[in-house]
Amino acid sequence: MGNEVNRFLGGTVVGTIVRLLVVSLVVGFILSALGIHPLDLWYGVIDFFRNIWQRGFAALGEVGHYFVLGAIIVVPIFLIIRILSYRR
Repeated sequence: MGNEVNRFLGGTVVGTIVRLLVVSLVVGFILSALGIHPLDLWYGVIDFFRNIWQRGFAALGEVGHYFVLGAIIVVPIFLIIRILSYRR
C-alpha cells in the first residue's frame, strides 16, 4: 500500500508535501509580485463560466487563452519538479 501511494505521489508523502510547499511559496511570491490575488483568480474562473452560459459556445474560444495563461505557470513548475526529481 505504501509503495502504491509513493508511486502515485512521485515520492514519499513528506517529500511531496515539501515540494508542494516550496512550489506554493514560489507561485505565491510570483503572483504577489504581479499583483494577482487568489480571489482574482477565483472570480476569473466564475466569470469564465458565466460568459460561457451567457454568450453560449462562442466563449469557448477563450479556452485557448486560458490554456496559455495556465501553461505559463504550470509548465515551468512541472519542469522544475522533473529536474529536481531527476537528480535523485
